[in-house]
Amino acid sequence: MSINILLAEDEDDIRDLVALHLRNSNYNVFEAKDGAMALKVFEENHIDLLILDIMMPKLDGISVLKSIRQISQIPVIFLTAKIEEEDKILGLGLGADDYITKPFSLVELQSRVQAILRRCNEYNPLDKKNIIKNNYLELDLNTYSLKKEGINIDLNPKEFKLISLFMQNLDIVYTKKQLYEKVWEELYWGDDNTIMVHISHLRDKIEVDPKKPQFIKTIRGIGYRMEKVK
Repeated sequence: MSINILLAEDEDDIRDLVALHLRNSNYNVFEAKDGAMALKVFEENHIDLLILDIMMPKLDGISVLKSIRQISQIPVIFLTAKIEEEDKILGLGLGADDYITKPFSLVELQSRVQAILRRCNEYNPLDKKNIIKNNYLELDLNTYSLKKEGINIDLNPKEFKLISLFMQNLDIVYTKKQLYEKVWEELYWGDDNTIMVHISHLRDKIEVDPKKPQFIKTIRGIGYRMEKVK
């Protein structure tokens, strides 16, 4: 199966050169020229490894990594001209797997990509226990994906965290406060609208009839639960 690599780099010459080299090594490469585009590409595709520049427009690499680490532990290589020790420590502390400074050798970069992918395959084999089914819905925690009747459903990070929480805890009632603090990881100040909007979007994507949901049920005055559907 082809390995999908997301290359987020704002310098066109570097991005083009690295992408060409990786494609010649039989990797499937997605490209992004800024942080916002990197997040969008990540959310819309299955990515196996991320090569991420720190200094990018719209959204820097540190912010991109923070967002991705909320829902995914895919390997990340920082690619940057910054060589200060604190930047390296910060990146690795946030969950980056490796750190390469410019200028760099394409051969070295490829070697590090291969080493990280090999290590991940050895120590993180796909686990069937991480596949959860509820009727025609199938949640795969190995690949961070959701399928409806065998078809992949596009989810944003918050939607994925919500559906993961529900499917791993079927028939458990969650208050709005619990949902907000578990998914948004912030203190809840009574912002019902944010939760309602995300639940509504989820229902649109997973239910046969979103107006008469069979999966995510509203518990009036309390919150929501996902029921096991036979």
